[in-house]
Amino acid sequence: MNKKLQALKYLITDGIAAAGAWTLFFVFRKEYIEPEKYGYDIGLHFDSQFYIALFLIPVFWLLLYWSAGAYREPYRHTRLRDIIRTFNTSLFGVLVLFFVLLLDDEVSSYKTYYKTAGTLFLLQFLLTVIGRLVITTQTVKLVRSRRIGFNTLIIGSQQKALSLYNELEGEKLSQGYFFRGYIQIEINDSAAMGGVLPYLGDMKNIEEIIKQKNIEEIIIAIETSEHFLLNKIINKLDDEDVIIKILPDMYDILTGSVKMSHLFGAPLIEVSREIMPPWQVVVKRQMDMAVSLIILILFSPLYILLAIIVKLDSKGPIFYKQERIGRGNKPFNIYKYRTMKVGAENGKPQLSSSGDDRRTKIGKYLRKYRLDELPQFWNVLIGEMSLVGPRPERQFFIDQILEKAPHYNHLLKVRPGITSWGQVKYGYAENVDQMVERLKYDTIYIENMSLALDFRIMFYTVVVVFGGRGK
Repeated sequence: MNKKLQALKYLITDGIAAAGAWTLFFVFRKEYIEPEKYGYDIGLHFDSQFYIALFLIPVFWLLLYWSAGAYREPYRHTRLRDIIRTFNTSLFGVLVLFFVLLLDDEVSSYKTYYKTAGTLFLLQFLLTVIGRLVITTQTVKLVRSRRIGFNTLIIGSQQKALSLYNELEGEKLSQGYFFRGYIQIEINDSAAMGGVLPYLGDMKNIEEIIKQKNIEEIIIAIETSEHFLLNKIINKLDDEDVIIKILPDMYDILTGSVKMSHLFGAPLIEVSREIMPPWQVVVKRQMDMAVSLIILILFSPLYILLAIIVKLDSKGPIFYKQERIGRGNKPFNIYKYRTMKVGAENGKPQLSSSGDDRRTKIGKYLRKYRLDELPQFWNVLIGEMSLVGPRPERQFFIDQILEKAPHYNHLLKVRPGITSWGQVKYGYAENVDQMVERLKYDTIYIENMSLALDFRIMFYTVVVVFGGRGK
């Protein structure tokens, strides 16, 4: 399967639909709306403005669809999801175009606005959804007939795994699973899956198996007695680019954990790997860049003033550079105004504390009002950090945190931030135990990430800054 080619099909179809919708809408305005306004026929004439819009409008729609995640996993589209996603995105896009392009139109009455917006929405929605449904219907037929599918691995080797395999393989309409083998939780010669599927190994070499077999989906079908290992298995798969599904127990079904994803298929829980909706991820990054650029420009006099003060206050460089660990375990250099005396750590990483005598005279005020963090807007601008996200730590402390809280790796899924929920609720940590305590707030943030939560954290950060609660 060629994912890029499949995504290109949707992209081309969407572009043609957007161009067609705008052309028909232009004709509608010329033939119906403008004669209604002026009292006589205007005549249909495609001017230069129309051709400019004919290029720009489809670009707008393609960017909007891309930000909404329409071109991700192009072989996993469903017709119902296409209809819902297209409806929502079309409605939002038409509202944007209405307020940007159509609201200034001279009209005979306010009802004309309803006609123009409604017509544009119907044209955009119908033409787009028809094109998408044609492609998706063809793909669904290929999946159901087992002509295309997704390389799948089963974790589990006992009766539940065997029953699930037999059920999925026996379906008249396939869900697209191409089973490549199974792995065992514990070595067991009497595995029920033995001889049914190839035995590929155990959890120790799961990463190699995924790469060698090009695994796209993993189904965890372990026995009830093995459920205590579930979190360990999921954490092991956390960094792998695969879809994870779990065969639920009756308890999961009764508590509402199981959501139907296939009408006739086996009930499976899909482990959500999407921290934020795709469009919010795009907006969050755009907001990071815009705010950082504005602050770096508007507050440049303050940056210069603080640099002069730091230089005059004590010997040493103006800025302090330190390696931290960012998203995906990638190291980067974080920048701050220097608030400590030169050689404060003496080669061994140390955390700051209240009343720390290593601070310079001006340093304690910079830390109190968190002005030392201002250079990090450069880290945000170049994509190493975000405005809001878990605070980045040094590898030295991460190693110690992982011994007490292995789930710290969860924080490395996202860009670290200048401020965080843990920073607002807990503040600076003075030792590893406090870092672990603060970790729960950042974990809650990641599990509930949204633009609305980011705005709340930024608001409370401003309160903290003006309250001088740094140290």
